[in-house]
Amino acid sequence: MRWSANTALTLLSTRHLRSLIRQCTRRSAFDVGKKLHATIITSGVAASADSFLYNALLHLYAACGSPIHAQRVFDEIPKSHKDTVDWTIMMGSLARHSMHRNGLGMFVEMRREGVRVDDVAVVCLMGGCARLGNIEVGVQGHGFMVKVGLSSSVKACNAAMDMYVKCRELSMARRVFDEMGERSVVSWTVILDGVIRWEGVGSGRVVFDAMPERNEVAWTVIIVGYVSVGLVREGFALLREMFLGCGFGLNYVTLCSILSACAQSGDVVTGSWVHAYACKTVGSEMDVMVGTALVDMYAKCGRVDAALKVFEHLKYRNVVTWNALLSGLAMHGRGRAVMKMFPRMLIEAKPDDLTFTAMLSACSHSGLVEQGRHYFQNLEPLYGVTPKIEHYASMVDLLGRAGHLEEAETLIKIMPMPPNEVVLGSLIGSCSVHGKLQLGERILQDLLQIDPHNTEYHVLLSNMYALGGKQDRANFLRQGLKNRGIRKMPGMSSVYVSGQVHQFSAGDKSHPQTAEIYSKLDEMIQKLRVAGYVPNTACQVFSGFDNRYESDAEKLEEIEQALFCHSEKLAVCFGLISTRAGSPLHIFKNLRICQDCHSAMKLVSLVYDREIVIRDRNRFHCFKQGSCSCSDYW
Repeated sequence: MRWSANTALTLLSTRHLRSLIRQCTRRSAFDVGKKLHATIITSGVAASADSFLYNALLHLYAACGSPIHAQRVFDEIPKSHKDTVDWTIMMGSLARHSMHRNGLGMFVEMRREGVRVDDVAVVCLMGGCARLGNIEVGVQGHGFMVKVGLSSSVKACNAAMDMYVKCRELSMARRVFDEMGERSVVSWTVILDGVIRWEGVGSGRVVFDAMPERNEVAWTVIIVGYVSVGLVREGFALLREMFLGCGFGLNYVTLCSILSACAQSGDVVTGSWVHAYACKTVGSEMDVMVGTALVDMYAKCGRVDAALKVFEHLKYRNVVTWNALLSGLAMHGRGRAVMKMFPRMLIEAKPDDLTFTAMLSACSHSGLVEQGRHYFQNLEPLYGVTPKIEHYASMVDLLGRAGHLEEAETLIKIMPMPPNEVVLGSLIGSCSVHGKLQLGERILQDLLQIDPHNTEYHVLLSNMYALGGKQDRANFLRQGLKNRGIRKMPGMSSVYVSGQVHQFSAGDKSHPQTAEIYSKLDEMIQKLRVAGYVPNTACQVFSGFDNRYESDAEKLEEIEQALFCHSEKLAVCFGLISTRAGSPLHIFKNLRICQDCHSAMKLVSLVYDREIVIRDRNRFHCFKQGSCSCSDYW
């Protein structure tokens, strides 16, 4: 006699069914558990099942990362049978999948139903507020936490502190910390992270030195703090102390955190040490997260060939790894390489929305208009990716750079969402490049509604007025900014020499080697002039007080002197006097490189036979033998 699966299920007690489902949960056997659930429904067992069976199914779906299925099961459990654990499991499932707003709503509903709130529920609530930056709900949650007596819970207090730190309320985080009767190493680490983030690594070091106990996370936080602001020697000394003095190994979380800081600051020295450590400890079986972080670090530090080499040697690669590589290639202007790599990616991983942001960016920086149109038009029909505002921004940037400004403006008008600052900023930048003054004026009015204090767009339009012979309007626009107390963000350039970062601003004379730097600058300008350099005075923004000059020649001279003292030129001069002849220079700038500095750097690379790599806010420029990797398209 043969029994069907339905017959077998009817002979099993719900207790046995719960046991089977829990085994699926422990083993993360999502597909098996889902089939079991389906059979329970089709067999009719579900009609007579008790709430405990649904509790087990809820735990299964939450643990296996399926919040949609978990929500369906949660809704089927009678309200009278939902306990605190069920509610917190559902909240945690939503939070883990970035559905934080749903989680906050569930907490409100939980209170409305009169369910007892424990410290786990508070942790879920605070975590959602931290990720959303929702300080209002966070403060209310903190007040409720105190009211119901959960302020004695170390876990709840830690979560409240983390929420305040993420919401930029360090004073409130300190208050919670000071009022705690008992503190764990996690409590200290949360406040350490907050102090470093909002008061600086110097204040953070005071907290770190006062910690009664330190774990790997605390060491990682302080090391990353030093590395991210360019204090490489201090960070490296702590890294050695952590590794050799305290005996802590560097796990993948620590390695990825340090590599992320290296990518942010451009510190390839520390990043290379981490790479060597990872190879020595794990060999060829490198964790995919560490491998991805290495690809990202090398690409963002200007070593895109090293990023490619790491990528090709990785045994395991996922969509995040591919995205890191494609984004890195795009930043370096290697659009055709990205187009070539994409078919390979389709074999290994399914592309997501970030993949196509990288693809469109690569097309934009390389002038590949037709390819960009193809991928944008096929996002949803061919790849199943719903276009997001980032894709529209990349497409507007691509069309604008290529001179198709009318098409870019039309695209903005038919977007299914309102344009943001990035979308409109891309278009006004293209207006500046192509001299479309009237369109630039219209776009500026829209941008003022979004961010009236952003000076970059005012400066772009002001330069357009000046180039168009409308100096009075340019002066009026700049004077208006000054009257409102709005200042242009200063350009800053950094260069690494002997493991230390040296930072310069325009006209900077604070460096200990200022005399040598400016002497080298004079020599460099003379050599560049002989090689054909003509200062592009339209790149220098002045405030419009033209009456202080006795002649146009005097005014021109001062404008040129200001151009010569741009931060990247000072950084290059310091690099030239501080490194051996012929060695490459890597410079990191917080703003977009101006056209004059771009032209000058091409000649510097030729005159001094140096490879100069500059990472500005948008991308990399690799200058070699008088040309740039961007082919003057940026």
